[in-house]
Amino acid sequence: MSSVGYARVSTLEQSMNLQMDALQRAGCINIFQDQESGTKDDRPGLSAALHALKPGDTLVVWRLDRLGRSVPHLISLISDLRSREIDFRSLTESIDSSTPGGRLVFTLFAALAAFEVDIIRSRTRAGLEAARARGRIGGRPTKLSECKLDAALSLLNHQNLPASKVCEMLNVGRSTLYRAIRERKMGGEDAK
Repeated sequence: MSSVGYARVSTLEQSMNLQMDALQRAGCINIFQDQESGTKDDRPGLSAALHALKPGDTLVVWRLDRLGRSVPHLISLISDLRSREIDFRSLTESIDSSTPGGRLVFTLFAALAAFEVDIIRSRTRAGLEAARARGRIGGRPTKLSECKLDAALSLLNHQNLPASKVCEMLNVGRSTLYRAIRERKMGGEDAK
């Protein structure tokens, strides 16, 4: 069982000395580092640290914000560590997942993150329903207007042009053309 440290600064101008000293005092022999924004998904130092951890080990950070991009991201990382039987410790916040108090803190974080997701989902649903009530339909605007569809059907049916040529002429993909034809048929209009 060993402690693996992870340190991160956002820019090259920032110093990692404070974090490195604290992690070494906490007993970390292996310390992985990143010098980039925490918002980036691909952080080689964090990936290497997570890969180096074995069941029974502890991941140690100087502060929570050095590890995760957001509360949901932190919860996801900690849950992953927990499932791998790896503990987590944040020195500044005095959080240690190997203790009952530390587990309680992360259970509360997880509950708050789930609550936040539910609120966002609820607001989104309410907004979509309100928009529909006003006659607005969401989604991406169709690339093939009714006029272009009429032209495409004329070229396909009366000029006997292949679909690939019609799509090229109208600057649309084949799936877009076929979807528009199918939707018109389903809408009750007869495709000429």
